[in-house]
Amino acid sequence: MLAPDDNRSRRWRVALIAHDAKKASLVAFVQRHRAQFKDWELLATASTGEVVRDATGLRVRTVLPGPSGGDIQIAAELAAGEIDALIFLRDPLTAQLHEPDIAAALRVADVHNVAVATNLASAECLVRALSPEGVLSSRN
Repeated sequence: MLAPDDNRSRRWRVALIAHDAKKASLVAFVQRHRAQFKDWELLATASTGEVVRDATGLRVRTVLPGPSGGDIQIAAELAAGEIDALIFLRDPLTAQLHEPDIAAALRVADVHNVAVATNLASAECLVRALSPEGVLSSRN
């Protein structure tokens, strides 16, 4: 988890989750910021991790699919201080059967002061915040 004085350069631990309608957006986002993601430890729910891994070649540790408990597994790692940030691209227009698990994961992130992005704009801010100075400014 991020501490107020945590400004040193280190290997960030970032969890990735995306609902089905948002997986392509997450993949495009990770591809666009591959230079940053390659230096981080990545954790994802099963299908999200698989599509990110296949599209980018990045190393991604996976847990169960979200509806089968993967969101809760990630929440447990958030609570244990094993995750520094969560990018969770949610589909706000589609009801999710496992909505209580999603809410629990977001609540745990709030309780443990873990940075969370739930859309591409906030994900962009999060990546910029975790990137060393100048890395993103050198992009075209």
